[in-house]
Amino acid sequence: MAQGPGEQAGKAAASRAVAVDQTVSDRVFTVPNLLSVVRLAGVPLFLWLLLGPHADVLALVVLVVSGITDWLDGKLARLLNQYSRLGAVLDPAVDRLYTLATLFAFLMRDIVPWWVVAALVGRDVVLGVCLLLLRRRNIAPPEVHYLGKAATFNLLYAFPLLLLAQGGSTAAEIARPIAYAFTTWGGALYVWSGVLYVIQVVMGVRAARAGVAGAAGA
Repeated sequence: MAQGPGEQAGKAAASRAVAVDQTVSDRVFTVPNLLSVVRLAGVPLFLWLLLGPHADVLALVVLVVSGITDWLDGKLARLLNQYSRLGAVLDPAVDRLYTLATLFAFLMRDIVPWWVVAALVGRDVVLGVCLLLLRRRNIAPPEVHYLGKAATFNLLYAFPLLLLAQGGSTAAEIARPIAYAFTTWGGALYVWSGVLYVIQVVMGVRAARAGVAGAAGA
């Protein structure tokens, strides 16, 4: 008997879960997790530097160090085979905290307009609701879209460049148009990738419903 799309999606999700369980452990004290904790500790420092003394250069250093350790913990997880469930949750959570902290500080300092912050934060809220919906229905989330990765890449360059663009120095004048370009492209791709994710979620829920209906009628 031919399998419906819902059954196929369910089996594919189960296969992915088995593959993950073979490599992901419940270990807490790993080198990648330690680096993620260090990055997490830098979030309040980063926010204070931006909003307190306006020490943009030091805040930029914290942001750069965070980016380096973000790359390093993923590299070490592969090299040392230290994938963990805590790391799978902690690493993206710290990324989101840095993004939210940066947007909040930029909003408070009038570096970016409120509607840019609302669009980027709203996208994450919508995706969070989608994930909760999928978990309640025991449906595997869609794969990360390459547009989302491209958007994150642009925004990671946009944030430090926006800091460099503050003031009237020659460096600020040079950085300003580049910063705005990365912000525009990154923001547009970030929102569009969110729209595509929602479409994938709707299609996945419909496929699961069709699979359940087909199994009930068999």
